Amino acid sequence: MLELIERFDLVGAFRMTLWLAFWSALWSLLIGTVVAIMRLSPVRALRMLGSAYVTLIRNTPLTLIIVACSFILWTQLGVNMASRESPTYIDDNNVRLAILGLSVYHAAFVCEALRSGVNTIPLGQAEAARSIGLTFAQNMRHVILPQAFRGAITPLGNVLIALTKNTTVATAIGVSQAAFAMRRMIEFRPDVLFSVFALIAIGFVIITLPMGMAISALSSRLAVKR
Repeated sequence: MLELIERFDLVGAFRMTLWLAFWSALWSLLIGTVVAIMRLSPVRALRMLGSAYVTLIRNTPLTLIIVACSFILWTQLGVNMASRESPTYIDDNNVRLAILGLSVYHAAFVCEALRSGVNTIPLGQAEAARSIGLTFAQNMRHVILPQAFRGAITPLGNVLIALTKNTTVATAIGVSQAAFAMRRMIEFRPDVLFSVFALIAIGFVIITLPMGMAISALSSRLAVKR
């Protein structure tokens, strides 16, 4: 196993997996929060737009979204997300396109997780906030969202774990992460398939198991007491 790890730079591959997961989680949280606010907005057009986004994205395969980011945004529309002068231009561009695709896709699930958190908040709190003159934006900022995030820690954590595992789809556009390394190992060392699958499985367990434990602990600590 050590020979496989060194020859195919498995540590570097999982480092890229963590890099994709970190930035995709950050952007999906930002985008998902905005979409959740749109779905809760008193403006009907915003509610419809937010609902359409969630419905469309959740029912579109992630592979299709990531491939579309590469073949439509970059190849057809010429959208560059890295400097052409960089010696690693193609690799950098593919990584950022993968982050874009992962973020857009998982933002829909972040939105629904936050809406589940909003559902844990008593209706009277929002009504009380309106009665003292808070605007919708102030109500969301000071009353609804802080409690929604606390109530949605577990579903948000589940989205994070799913996102981490879904980074394997970035192989479709040539991003050198864990699944890409696995494909190369299977291609060049088909005689040790069991070891290859075991290494990748162990790697993802090492990454996701602490996430699950941290999420459970955080959820218990920050749970809204009723």
